Amino acid sequence: MAHASPCLLRRLGPFDLDPCSPVNRPWDTARHHYTIEDDGLQQPWFGRVFCNPPYDTALIVRFIRRCVEHRNAVALTFARTDTRLFHELIFPNADSILFIKGRLSFLPCYGEQGGTAGAPSCLIAFNKEKIPRFWKHAVSTGSW
Repeated sequence: MAHASPCLLRRLGPFDLDPCSPVNRPWDTARHHYTIEDDGLQQPWFGRVFCNPPYDTALIVRFIRRCVEHRNAVALTFARTDTRLFHELIFPNADSILFIKGRLSFLPCYGEQGGTAGAPSCLIAFNKEKIPRFWKHAVSTGSW
């Protein structure tokens, strides 16, 4: 499993919960974590959530649906805007979407540089009150 970089996480600001955290993570993505062993979809969500769901279509849909219900989340996923996921869940419910230029490089859980994502990525905010400051700047200037 690939892991979001600490640089990206710092720019997004602190999170209270990561419901999709790897079991053996090299750094914390939030104050609290649920792993596959905890089944983050079945656990209570609280505070500001960072959600980087496993890249399995059925799981992405379930985690994004939970982000919509929770209303205080930032999700990182593929920017596949032609999919039902975007048209039925993301576009109608997201407060903001930041399409990331190029492809993100992910870090394997053991901390070494990994490859790039298999598709373009985006950050999706489900709470207009808590969109990170740099995100607003990136949207207005086209860079981050």
